[in-house]
Amino acid sequence: MLLLPSTRKSKNTGVSSALVAVGGGSTDVDAVKLACGLLHSQKGSLHIVYVIEVERGLPVDAEIAPATAKGEEVLTHMEVVAKELSFEAEAELLQSRRAGLAVVQEAVDKQVEAIVIGIPYSEAFGSFSLGETAPYVLKHAPCRVILLRDSIPATPIDNGHRP
Repeated sequence: MLLLPSTRKSKNTGVSSALVAVGGGSTDVDAVKLACGLLHSQKGSLHIVYVIEVERGLPVDAEIAPATAKGEEVLTHMEVVAKELSFEAEAELLQSRRAGLAVVQEAVDKQVEAIVIGIPYSEAFGSFSLGETAPYVLKHAPCRVILLRDSIPATPIDNGHRP
């Protein structure tokens, strides 16, 4: 269960604009809810982006129908989530070679005060990994960055020891 900040806010809490980067994962809904909770009021600007990463062998503006359809479906769902919380969201489908670069550029262009990114719990070579997008955004974003990591997947009981 995601706990959101209280709806009673002082003048110095919250932000006036936030950008949420979504990718169709399990944390997307919670990331949008978290961003809504960060905004000063329903008049705050909420931007939601879905980035299609285009491989180098294709033009960056190439039409990738399955990815576009998935992105539009995810964005439509996230707009519904925001609307249920009484927020109007500006949703945008972007294409880029690297998602992190697109998220940071969009944050700069929209002059947002915070970026919210939901990331799955994942491991690479036996160790927890943030992937590529989150570290890039953390390093290059000109504003606050809030990561919402998914919970650790349940593993079979193995005498109480985790690998």
